[in-house]
Amino acid sequence: MSSQATADTALSSSLQEEENAYFSSNPPPKALAQHSAAAQAFITEHAASGRRVVLVTSGGTTVPLEKQTVRFIDNFSAGTRGATSAEYFLESGYAVIFLHRQFSLLPYSRHYSHSTDCFLDFMSEDAASGSVVVNPLHQQKMQRVLRKYKAARDQNMLLMLPFVTITDYLHELRAITRLMQPLGPQGLLYLAAAVSDFFVPPERMAEHKIQSTDARLIVDLDPVPKFLKNLVDGWAPEGMIVSFKLETDPEILVHKAKYSLGRYQHHLVIGNLLTTRKWEVVFVAPGMEDNWIRVPIARRKKTATGVESLVGASDRSAAPVPVPPENKPMDPSSLPDGEPEIEIESLIIPAVQELHDRHVREVKARKS
Repeated sequence: MSSQATADTALSSSLQEEENAYFSSNPPPKALAQHSAAAQAFITEHAASGRRVVLVTSGGTTVPLEKQTVRFIDNFSAGTRGATSAEYFLESGYAVIFLHRQFSLLPYSRHYSHSTDCFLDFMSEDAASGSVVVNPLHQQKMQRVLRKYKAARDQNMLLMLPFVTITDYLHELRAITRLMQPLGPQGLLYLAAAVSDFFVPPERMAEHKIQSTDARLIVDLDPVPKFLKNLVDGWAPEGMIVSFKLETDPEILVHKAKYSLGRYQHHLVIGNLLTTRKWEVVFVAPGMEDNWIRVPIARRKKTATGVESLVGASDRSAAPVPVPPENKPMDPSSLPDGEPEIEIESLIIPAVQELHDRHVREVKARKS
């Protein structure tokens, strides 16, 4: 056996031991069996019809500090990237398993559930009948969103499964990706969830609520094992795997994305910066030049009135904004106020689908 083969075998054995240790000492969520059964039925149905299935993970993961959890560590993620991406995957013909943080944004309802306006502002009362109706200002968009949601639901194209903690997430991820193995290259893993890097092992977790009378709170965290390599090699060996890398320092973004790609040997890392994540991302993939995907920065959404015909109206006479170099991130100070007129996920998903098409062809060619 060559030295490289010996090293690979040793690494595989080490990863398997780490996996076994983590999952045996961190109990699964109570709903895992139910979720697995639902995912199995969903995957079987769409595999039989030859449809591609994507697992979209979304939202943040909590790190409980107590077994009877009152306090926990969290991150800022509301699940915007995942929920929005799921909608565009559905429009592209994928069946979507949406593994999401409980109470984070959901496909379709996201347009209203986390609005800065109260949801009651989207409705009004008909003076003649007393019936509750949609506010005329929002009727066109709400009808369009409703039709898309009902189509996805009625055709059984969307399965939504919640999680809460980092341990819940990892158990669910392992179970579902293993169920996706029969899909082969038709399966796509789009790992957009903001996964915690640290956790409190059960044996060091307080049983009851930590008391505020304590003078200081010192939290002893362990690193969460990196299971992406396990996923690549064992959980989903033929599916295409997409991960995300979020950074705040533009100087290290591409470097960290390439490091992740080299370490885990998967198919695509989508890098983004906290300050510009709604305007640009960079695709880092094996054997390809870095590909920056950008929303034109002169396209700003005017949202104050909610009238769709006015979207972008404030920018039509604006001076052009300088375009950044192709291989460099945008300068956040160059961005206009407000959000982009188009969602960057409408550009990301077609680009991911193109790479998935190539992945399917390559796997089939290897087998022929």
